[in-house]
Amino acid sequence: MTLLFVAGVTLVLVSIVLLGMAVAKPQPEGVHRSIAVLEAMSSAPKELTQELDRPFGERVLDPLRGRALSIGKRLTGSDSADRIRQKLDLAGNPGTWTVDRVISSKVLGAVVGVVAAFGITALLGTSLSLRIVIVVGGLVLGYVAPNLYLYQVAYDRSAKMQRELPDAIDLMTISVESGLGFDAAVQQVATNTDGPLADELARVLREMQIGQSRSESLRNLSERTNVPELKSFVSAMVQADAFGIPIAQVLRVQSSEIRVKRRQAAEEKAMQVPVKITIPLIFCILPCLFIAVMGPAAITALENFS
Repeated sequence: MTLLFVAGVTLVLVSIVLLGMAVAKPQPEGVHRSIAVLEAMSSAPKELTQELDRPFGERVLDPLRGRALSIGKRLTGSDSADRIRQKLDLAGNPGTWTVDRVISSKVLGAVVGVVAAFGITALLGTSLSLRIVIVVGGLVLGYVAPNLYLYQVAYDRSAKMQRELPDAIDLMTISVESGLGFDAAVQQVATNTDGPLADELARVLREMQIGQSRSESLRNLSERTNVPELKSFVSAMVQADAFGIPIAQVLRVQSSEIRVKRRQAAEEKAMQVPVKITIPLIFCILPCLFIAVMGPAAITALENFS
């Protein structure tokens, strides 16, 4: 009995000591541990939590683009920046595209193309030689994808400017013949029309407002486009400004010439239609026609001979 009493008292004392230690130093576990972490983060200095408060793009995407840009600058030549800037000017500087963004996008596109090619070949279970070809093709396609995008945007923009140019020159001619100056006539086109040509003419006016001469601003317009008709118009305007030729007469001549060129281009495309329709006619239309016409006769002949 004495031993049992001593053991019971000892257990009670040990329980009291453990309870006191638990109350004095709580050990958070599970939900208590998560609450403790949240309290620690909320009570942490602003300098420590500022990194976590930044957006995902600034924390992850921007450093990734920076590394891709450094790699792309090593891979491309020294004159690549000028060539890319020329492509951006031809495309109208779409969105937030810059030279650095194009270079980094080429590297990231190459990486994505390689990863996608590996995934496709893994799913298809191709042979090693075919896998290498597909991976190299994905690498090349991803690397040149930004250039292809800029080329397509520049092509569509140039085609639209070529369609808008005759009407714009007609509006300039009417404005000049009604008594306005050339700058005011350009302003009329820039404000009363929409499209890439109006944007370029508005840029010409802004360059003239900041101090550039009319000839220099028009030459810059010619360098930012690859439309032959617009280059010819700019050259005529620069020569008229240099030699003092009446602007209205030059505009009238340019308008008639551009309309003749547009009519000739339409006739040229119309003459190309028979040649372009030959391939779908041979491989798509004629086989279906032969099946519909000769099919019943062939089936009947086979039945008779059998």
